Amino acid sequence: MSQTRHSFLFSKDGRRIAEMAGGSWDFAHGHSIRRHSHLEDQLLFASEGVMTVETCQGLWVVPPLRAAWIPAETTHGVGMSGRVSMRTLYFSPRLCKTLPRRCLVINISPLLRELILHACEFSKLRRRVVAERHVIEMILDQLKLVESVPIQLPHPRDARARKLADMLRANPREQRPLEQLSRKCGASKRTMQRLFAEESAMSFSRWRQRARLIHAMQSLAAGQSVTAAAFEAGYNTTSAFISMFRKQLGTTPTRYLSNAGG
Repeated sequence: MSQTRHSFLFSKDGRRIAEMAGGSWDFAHGHSIRRHSHLEDQLLFASEGVMTVETCQGLWVVPPLRAAWIPAETTHGVGMSGRVSMRTLYFSPRLCKTLPRRCLVINISPLLRELILHACEFSKLRRRVVAERHVIEMILDQLKLVESVPIQLPHPRDARARKLADMLRANPREQRPLEQLSRKCGASKRTMQRLFAEESAMSFSRWRQRARLIHAMQSLAAGQSVTAAAFEAGYNTTSAFISMFRKQLGTTPTRYLSNAGG
């Protein structure tokens, strides 16, 4: 996909032809969808594999049986870790009033999962068709109950902080102290700590921990063992990684990423 605007619910002359649309795609590990945007709100669901959604504000990891909410007009790209079965719903803007006008990752209940899979069998869903209206209304009802998942990694705006963030994302095993890394990026340690706190709404140490968590989740989805994923993400021991993962997400890495749900 090129960095353009796409629409699934509107004709070329701007006329709305349905309230909801579904789509199903399967991708190999490493595939990426280039940055683009939609006229519609989007619910991007991973029935298998891990997706990473990235915008200019940050990135969101979408593990199996979770979904990313992407508001209309949000320019985003998607990367695949492991074999990915993508199921996505497109909503007429403002049809879903309960979710915010910002990206987030949400847990998906078993009922909502089945509704998403069912809706993806339709190319379009229209309220004027009774059976399709019932599906739309059930999905909207279920979306009122969802909970967000804390696996977002904000992008700092300041060029110096962004440079450091890019360095650590590229090499999460980086062990040099913050003072040395900050100087390399053109700032003092104190300035860098302030920038991360102001621009990512989390401390530098918490941001770094989140970046390592996301890197490990992507490695696990690509088929690496827990030990290998932990090492690549910068953890000296597997037990330290599992402890951090459980503290952040409430369960072990294997269970969280399994298709059994979580």
